Amino acid sequence: MTEHETGTREQWLAARLELLAAEKELTRTSDELARRRRELPWVRIDKAYGFETDEGSASLKDLFRGRSQLIVYHFMFGPDYTAGCPSCSSIADGFNGIAVHLANHDVMLWAISRAPLAKLQAYKRRMGWTFPWASSFGGDFNPDFNASFTEAQQPWGRADNDARDVALQWPESRPAGSRLAAEARRQAERGGEGPVAESAAATRINAGMDTRERPGMSAFVREDGTVYHTYSTYARGVDAIWGMHQWLDCAPKGRNETGGVWWRRHDEYTQ
Repeated sequence: MTEHETGTREQWLAARLELLAAEKELTRTSDELARRRRELPWVRIDKAYGFETDEGSASLKDLFRGRSQLIVYHFMFGPDYTAGCPSCSSIADGFNGIAVHLANHDVMLWAISRAPLAKLQAYKRRMGWTFPWASSFGGDFNPDFNASFTEAQQPWGRADNDARDVALQWPESRPAGSRLAAEARRQAERGGEGPVAESAAATRINAGMDTRERPGMSAFVREDGTVYHTYSTYARGVDAIWGMHQWLDCAPKGRNETGGVWWRRHDEYTQ
């Protein structure tokens, strides 16, 4: 016998209509946030960033491939990783199908990571992905856009996406030390238990190193030959593009993540 509340079809319909009103309000709020996001001031980029791609060396402007808009997913794959972050990998599983639609709507989608290109290419083949993926190895792009850190700069943590913390602060204003780095140390002392340690183990690095990369998204626009940075978000800010979570939010038991990190790379499930 289920412990969940049950009822008649009429009771369900009444409750559903009440929820529908709240859903419609959320949609209106989301539309308003999107409008405000588009109204953020643009920041001109004069620094010359270099990348390695399947087609060779490229500048940030080259990544637009003739489009006026560029969206970058900051994929956690550091130089010392042996594989891409499992969470980023599950997000990127949705890129293949959507990238072509964006490209035909004046928006280029790229993943960018600090790992050398050869590592990215090998992992891309393993995962069966075709979307564009560039290496920023040895460059300043990731740290400049708040997606990677030195040990002294490690951020407050991927679970905290509050502008009052350091989630949106630029590199020069980050304090040394962090709650996530401290948690990584505690997990190491406990023998490698906990979500940070699980993620690190999945990429065969230590937990402290895992906290030096951060998932996120940045958007850019090109007008009259000039590139501008328009938007960035990190941690829970990328939930909207994490496709499986949108499905789970509609499932009877929701995300049901009380047991910790349950997802794997798509080729690591046993069934």
